[in-house]
Amino acid sequence: MSLLPAIELETTPAPDSTVIWLHGLGADGNDFAPIVPELNLPADLTVRFIFPHAPTMPVTVNGGFVMPAWYDIMAMEIDREIDIAGLMQSAQAINAFIGREIERGIDSRKIVIAGFSQGGAVAYQVALSYEKQLGGLLAMSTYLATADAIAYSEINKTIPIKIQHGVHDPVVPEQLGRKSTSELTRQGYKVSYQSYPMEHAVCPEQIRDISAWLQSILRAKF
Repeated sequence: MSLLPAIELETTPAPDSTVIWLHGLGADGNDFAPIVPELNLPADLTVRFIFPHAPTMPVTVNGGFVMPAWYDIMAMEIDREIDIAGLMQSAQAINAFIGREIERGIDSRKIVIAGFSQGGAVAYQVALSYEKQLGGLLAMSTYLATADAIAYSEINKTIPIKIQHGVHDPVVPEQLGRKSTSELTRQGYKVSYQSYPMEHAVCPEQIRDISAWLQSILRAKF
């Protein structure tokens, strides 16, 4: 499988860890690339950030308008009718990035999958089903779209999971973030949940929390 176009940023030469970060509906990799310097990661953490661009496709809820999307959104209640086939196809595209990072010499346990909104739904699928141990999962303002279809990977049952959501989110209601947390807890995962007084966005306090979380898991010893 050929890789999707993507933006790559390295905090220092010869990185030993990777964060693959997925944008939301209608955006592209440029949406989150500016967050890298805002994380203020210490110089001794050598990280490659990859921000893939989703393919373009007609999106049903937007009248069939063609835009960047990881899968089709078929109803305004986003968890009511889900384009599982499209989501799974995007998950395979992200798996290809993970495989390429492993080929580049990155230990799979030093690869973190992050996603916002629609990209977060893909991130859930990727990280929870991947056949090699990964370093962490960051799910922002999103939902576990494949809860009824995912084949959970036993090797990633202990993956660090951070879920973040805005309490005033009108696009992906916070109840869906809490529902994802409850479902994963029921499945035996240890989940850290944080909410923020914001809508469908990312705020400075959240960025500081993400930085601290990334530092903790990327410094982990095996």
